[in-house]
Amino acid sequence: MPAAGGRRYADAVAEVFWDRYDAALFDLDGVVTPTAEVHMRAWAAMFNDHLASIPGQPPYTDQDYFDYVDGKPRYDGVRTFLLARGIPLPEGEPTDGPEAETVIGLGNRKNDYFAKVLSDEGVEPYPGSVRLLDALRELGVPMAIVSSSRNAPAVLAAAGVTDYFQTVMHGGIAAERHLAGKPAPDTFLAAAETLGATADRAVVLEDAISGVQAGRAGDFGLVVGVDRGAGANALTEAGADVVVTDLVELLPDDAGDGQGEVSS
Repeated sequence: MPAAGGRRYADAVAEVFWDRYDAALFDLDGVVTPTAEVHMRAWAAMFNDHLASIPGQPPYTDQDYFDYVDGKPRYDGVRTFLLARGIPLPEGEPTDGPEAETVIGLGNRKNDYFAKVLSDEGVEPYPGSVRLLDALRELGVPMAIVSSSRNAPAVLAAAGVTDYFQTVMHGGIAAERHLAGKPAPDTFLAAAETLGATADRAVVLEDAISGVQAGRAGDFGLVVGVDRGAGANALTEAGADVVVTDLVELLPDDAGDGQGEVSS
């Protein structure tokens, strides 16, 4: 496994020794809860509604989500996608409503879609993620959520997992503290500091390319890519030390099932 300082895995298989780390920093959507799927549907509904009014623009796709939006703060996702499509749009004002044809307006429109789906359907955490959270709590490893979404507290409450985390670094707090969003490492570094951990003694767990890039840029002790659709190769290229498909693969050996080994 990586030594302090974030050395990449050289072996095909490695074991995570959780007692070597002082903190675990989890992305939320797609790592702890399947709300990444809700976000995907909300982004698709908003962008396709907007694109329908622009001649010659092909529909927004799931690949667009992974390439331009996934893991980024909401307005950054809007800007990045519009730039990729060559669509000029004014930035707008913080007070812009969801009907405004501005970057901020589109971001707020997306949030309305998300809030409706979350309210209508609710959310359950991934069972494998809860097993890891239970195991780390038993080991006394401090845990934080580091999410670009301002909806993170509501999602945690809806999923019933708020109490696992000593701190929640979400998009709203990042904006108040003027912290750059993912792929910059600032929010992860701030969360680690809150937990009393240095970067080289903290683990980042992310499903988004931008989040993995943030973990690598921060030189964290271990960066775990969780493949919920971005692809193992893409996560590895972005800087993941190891890639798993379910957090149950990261369980300490004494937590049962011998599932403490993960493939790089």
